[in-house]
Amino acid sequence: MADDPLADLTALAGRVGGLSASRGVTLGTVESCTGGLVGHLITEIPGSSAYYLGGFVTYSDAQKRDAVGVGEDVLAAHGAVSAQVAMAMAVGGRRRTGADLAVSVTGIAGPEGGTAQKPVGLTYVAAATADGTEVRRFVWDGARSDNKRRSAGAALELLVDLLERAEIATGTGS
Repeated sequence: MADDPLADLTALAGRVGGLSASRGVTLGTVESCTGGLVGHLITEIPGSSAYYLGGFVTYSDAQKRDAVGVGEDVLAAHGAVSAQVAMAMAVGGRRRTGADLAVSVTGIAGPEGGTAQKPVGLTYVAAATADGTEVRRFVWDGARSDNKRRSAGAALELLVDLLERAEIATGTGS
């Protein structure tokens, strides 16, 4: 049997889980180009129900608006694959799940859909806490599945970074 292509990501999700559980921080996810992969990885960890409240797969603009409250004005001004939409997705996901910390991912997994301004592989990952948001930009150069895995890994790494470096207010997700 071939090696599990998600093994490293599952281990990273285990770090997220250990940090979340030890700090009493609840998590939520909002995903577009990863199609639920981040939530899948988090729930691969036994006991994840203690800290993972749930998430949304908002693949369409309509779902970004309706499910997590991304403003039509933000979508129109910046496009679905933008730092602004990633931050709005994270804020909306945090609000809608009641989580202490929410992470979002939006991007162009490929192989089609890119432009000169927004190439295939462009991905934004954002996180929201009670204290604000953080967003990171990436441009992956792999095939679709690789870009999705790398984006999910970036989301988990952002969660680890936030959980390791900051005090996150708990019980304030709404």
